[in-house]
Amino acid sequence: MRFEMNRRRFLQLLGASAAGFLVTPWAQRQIAAATTTPPSPIRFTFDPTDPEVCIVPPPRKLTGDPDLELTLNAITDQVSILPGQVTQVFRYTGQLIQGNPHQVQAIPGSFLGPIIRARTGERVRIHFSNQLPQQTITHWHGLHVPETDDGHPRFGINPGGSYSYDFEIINRAGMYWFHPHPHMLTGEQVYRGMAGLFIVSDAEEDAANLPAGPFDLPLVIQDRTFDANNQMVYTMMGLLGFLGNTILVNGQPNASKVVFQQPYRLRLLNGSNSRIYKFGWSDGTPLTVIATDGGLLAAPVQRDYVTLSPAERAEILVDFNQWPEGTEILLKSLPFTGATPPVGSLPNGAEFTVMSFHVAAAQNTYLPLMTRSGSPAQASGIPLSPFQRLEPTQARNSGSPRPYVLYANGANWTINGRQFEMNGVASDEIFQLGTQELLEFINIPPGGPGSTIEIAHPMHLHGPHFQVISRTPPTDPTQYTNWLTVKDGYLDEGWKDTVLLMPGERVQIQIAFDHYPGLFLYHCHNLEHEDMGMMRNYRVDA
Repeated sequence: MRFEMNRRRFLQLLGASAAGFLVTPWAQRQIAAATTTPPSPIRFTFDPTDPEVCIVPPPRKLTGDPDLELTLNAITDQVSILPGQVTQVFRYTGQLIQGNPHQVQAIPGSFLGPIIRARTGERVRIHFSNQLPQQTITHWHGLHVPETDDGHPRFGINPGGSYSYDFEIINRAGMYWFHPHPHMLTGEQVYRGMAGLFIVSDAEEDAANLPAGPFDLPLVIQDRTFDANNQMVYTMMGLLGFLGNTILVNGQPNASKVVFQQPYRLRLLNGSNSRIYKFGWSDGTPLTVIATDGGLLAAPVQRDYVTLSPAERAEILVDFNQWPEGTEILLKSLPFTGATPPVGSLPNGAEFTVMSFHVAAAQNTYLPLMTRSGSPAQASGIPLSPFQRLEPTQARNSGSPRPYVLYANGANWTINGRQFEMNGVASDEIFQLGTQELLEFINIPPGGPGSTIEIAHPMHLHGPHFQVISRTPPTDPTQYTNWLTVKDGYLDEGWKDTVLLMPGERVQIQIAFDHYPGLFLYHCHNLEHEDMGMMRNYRVDA
């Protein structure tokens, strides 16, 4: 089994729609108004088949004993997903070397990678081996680690190669994850099965006394398409990204779970390549959100639905005691508009069932939060994990955020008119360690006002987390109407590493560049956009 991706194949996959994605005069005026520095020429400087492109870090002299040590292998495998023929996949497998057995656990019945568990302050050492037929590298999504551990594609590991990651957990408690990050190969490798969870705990989370053990359910939601032989079909849909027609939860279709009448902690990860989910209960019951990308909120918040773009996470506290024994309650993705044109058999914005829960009589007396507030629906006053809100006045550029305009130029997705360069950094992508900055992402849809092509962009920054400072809704009436169908599901209250911009939307974020200097990535987490060059480096100077 061999999967190759290069510039020519990308152009073949773009489809005829790419020809219409031109920078219109309206878009040119918007770009000129938002940016103060001229964009560099669009160019591809990366060929994944060129062995000279990537710089493998020199072997490390690993000293001292880590708190957690394991092997992690990227392999090809065959697994049973649908009835009948087995499916060819890429996947991670792990084995504990040192630590507690519960720190490296497989997800039962899943081809996804293991769940790695650690605590804040622990040192983790991971010996990675690439047994795939193509280059790969692993990114620890949401974890703040040194540049040599972050999974930059310039450190790509060739087939048969290996590398040891060694870093301290400085993040607060939260659900993070890991996935490949080789340039122009990320989308396909994640799609084939390369993803796993990295769950961090700490003393503040312990004090919150949240549901644990079997009542703490991590759920990785992805979409896939299978052919008549049960093999995954990966096809680009023009500049839109990949949308599958089968929903998998933890690698399984038609997912269902028997739950007892008591509180549960549902940890949701949108692990799809480009699909946006609008999570809600089938009977309209509000969701009680207790955490986002960067861990616990200061207190729970209520949402009628939760909007999650690719790579975003949310944690839901749900008391299944509010439904009678025997109830089947569905976790659905509710309908919305404005993400993409209605393409495929299950387009972005369609309504469908994600997973079903079957309520059984309580089998446990674990009700710590219920004794305090009665039910999650009344839990808004429960303290979880207080954290400091960033003040825009503390930013070096308070009142003048750095603009980053997202738009398509012909068949190329760009950030400020630029595409990915392996080592390239522009003047507006250089920051100073120990400072705070305001950044503003601006989503200019192809075609401008009235265009029928509307593309959302989930923007992800490697390195430290950020806080959302403000959102400016679209000014175009159609885009504004579409924005209204998702905006009440945004979770901007906590620490974030990924933020969704709907067409025409502007989002300001604030970030404190601390701990590590070096070269890091920021990019759209629509993985097809990322692979097509909608990714740039930023540099933090000491």
